[in-house]
Amino acid sequence: MGMAVGGGSGPQSNINMTPMIDILLVLLIIFMAISPVSPHGLDALAPQPPPPNVKQPDNNDRTVVIVLDAQGNVKINQTDTTWEKLGDSLVDIFKTRAEKVVFVKGDKDLEFQKVAQAIDIAHGAGIDKVGLMTPKVEAGQ
Repeated sequence: MGMAVGGGSGPQSNINMTPMIDILLVLLIIFMAISPVSPHGLDALAPQPPPPNVKQPDNNDRTVVIVLDAQGNVKINQTDTTWEKLGDSLVDIFKTRAEKVVFVKGDKDLEFQKVAQAIDIAHGAGIDKVGLMTPKVEAGQ
């Protein structure tokens, strides 16, 4: 918004911005009208419940839980193992599985350093996701 002062006689070339802004606003309105109102995300399939007369399969064989107790013992589900064999055991369990998820359950009196060590060993064995299971606290404690 400059104003020419002085006695400059002769033609001046200034760009008239009004038509350009009008075109820009019209294009903005057109693109806003064309774009969808709500964003379209990825399609997801929700699991459907089985029919009532069909026996449900036992999914506990798919869940792998590393159990750590306060004495330093390590178990994979109900199988005893050692800290040295934990990584190799996890590799053997998950070499044929596509979904690599393991849960770590530590005793409530166990230091978190041991839980972190189990998580590190699981990641080293190629496990994608590691979940933590909290121990149940007895009532009144």
